[in-house]
Amino acid sequence: MTLRKHTGKIGLSSAPCEPPDVNLAMSVRKSAQPLRRQNIHAHVECHIGRIEQVFQNPDASRDAPYSAHDDIEVLHVAPDPALPYHLLVTAGMSDQPMILPADKNQDEAPSRLELMMILPQQWSLAGGAQDERYGWPIRWLGTLARYPRIHNLWLGWGDVVPNGNPPRPFVSYTRQCGAILAPSLQVPVAFYELGSGPDRIAFYAAIPLYLEEMALRQREGMEVLFTKLLEHDIRDIVDCKRRNVAKRFFGLF
Repeated sequence: MTLRKHTGKIGLSSAPCEPPDVNLAMSVRKSAQPLRRQNIHAHVECHIGRIEQVFQNPDASRDAPYSAHDDIEVLHVAPDPALPYHLLVTAGMSDQPMILPADKNQDEAPSRLELMMILPQQWSLAGGAQDERYGWPIRWLGTLARYPRIHNLWLGWGDVVPNGNPPRPFVSYTRQCGAILAPSLQVPVAFYELGSGPDRIAFYAAIPLYLEEMALRQREGMEVLFTKLLEHDIRDIVDCKRRNVAKRFFGLF
C-alpha cells in the first residue's frame, strides 16, 4: 500500500491514493482490530498528512488504567501548507461498534465512529496529554472515544456530549464545557468515511460548545445551532475565546 500526503483543496477533494481494504480487515476476525487500526492510520496519512506522534490512552490515570483490549490512540498530524492546523484523530473508538437505536438505519447511521479535533497552528502540543493548559483536547478525545461503550449508547451527527454532570469548563481559560459532533469543514470529503457497508467507519469533528449553546441545541435543535455558528463564521477549529452564539447580550441574542 502506498501512502501519500494530502495535497488537495481542504474540504473539497483530496489527492488520489490507494484506500485501505477495510472490508478485508473486517472479514479476518482474529486480526480485525490491529488491521482496523492500520487502516485508520493509513486513511489519515492518505487524506490528511503524516502522523507525527501517537498518544496512547491519553485519558488514563494511575487510578483508572485501561487494558489492552480497551486501548485508545490519539493520532497527531502536525500543520503543513495544505492543512495549516494541528489535527488530532482517535483510533480505537471504532473497535467496538455502537448499538444503533431502533429508529436508526445502519445504511444511514454508522455504528463505528472515530473523532477528531482541529487546533490552531500556534497551539503547543509539546507537553502532550499531561499538559494541563494545552493537553486537554487530547484527553477529551480519549474520554469521548470511550463514552459510547461506558454509557452503552450510540453517538451520531449532531449529538452533544457534556464535560461531566454538571458540565465543567475544559480548562480555566474558557467556559466551553461540551462538544457537538459533525463532519469537519476543514478536511477532504474523502476523509469522512473509511470502508463501506455496516462496518464502515465515520469520522466526525468534536466541536467545543458553551453551556448556553448546548441548551440551545436541546431546546431548538441542531440546525438552529449550526446556522448560528455558521452565521458568525465559527467552524470546527478550536477557539477557546470565540463568541458564544447563544448568550444573551442586553436582552438580545
